[in-house]
Amino acid sequence: MSGEHASRQLIDDYARGDATMAADTVWALEAHLETCAPCRSHLGASVATEAPDIAALLDTVQAGLEPQLDAAVRAPSRRHRLKWVSAWLTPAMAPWLAVIVLVTLMALLLDAASSPTLFGDVSPLLLIAPVLPLCGVAASWSRGLDPTHELTASTARAGLPLLLRRTTAVLVVVLPGLLVGGWLTGTVTAAQWLLPSLAFTSTALALGSVVGVTRAATGLAVAWGVVVVPAWATGRVPLALQLALQQDQLPVWGLLLALGIGTVIVRRNAYSTL
Repeated sequence: MSGEHASRQLIDDYARGDATMAADTVWALEAHLETCAPCRSHLGASVATEAPDIAALLDTVQAGLEPQLDAAVRAPSRRHRLKWVSAWLTPAMAPWLAVIVLVTLMALLLDAASSPTLFGDVSPLLLIAPVLPLCGVAASWSRGLDPTHELTASTARAGLPLLLRRTTAVLVVVLPGLLVGGWLTGTVTAAQWLLPSLAFTSTALALGSVVGVTRAATGLAVAWGVVVVPAWATGRVPLALQLALQQDQLPVWGLLLALGIGTVIVRRNAYSTL
């Protein structure tokens, strides 16, 4: 790659199907071609000169499809309008995000209807906030839930950038709901649930570079549930959990968030091989 465009020699080698090209070079070139019209034009010219057999095949296919394409009725460009959605979300995330919103509403109702001592003076919203994003994060990169996972994972843009996009999409849905819930109840400040939520999310991504994002997010959610569910059932929140959710412990959550982000940056190349 030279400057803002790929070199002519690199494009010619790609057009010929040069088997000696490194895999990472091919991926970088394909990702660049997606957004660079001049380089795509150079590629078209290179195919005509460097790979005439492929050019002839493309002309034959085009000649056969052209009459059918001309006769087809053009549909509204809805797919183009929703293209940005598919770049940030996966269909597998939709039911999980709906469940997250539902759980947030249930916690909000419990917070409004329960007595102050039912959960040991700890807001139900504060108890579930740290792990709410984990459900969507686990679903966003799940091999079993996403039918196009293998296709997505093999693209040039797979890895950490795509994972961060989908994680951001989860947080965009989850965090406003928590913000509104905290504002309506008036029992928790934004920092009390925001830092734990982000800390758990960054930790899941950091651990995901080793064991897989879905396993890491699920494991953290289950570990938190082992502590919280008995507290809900008995109405007694453990003292350690109460102390962890107090405002004076926010620097600890901030440190955990920073460690998670640092680990993700250091191990950024590991996400392409998950």
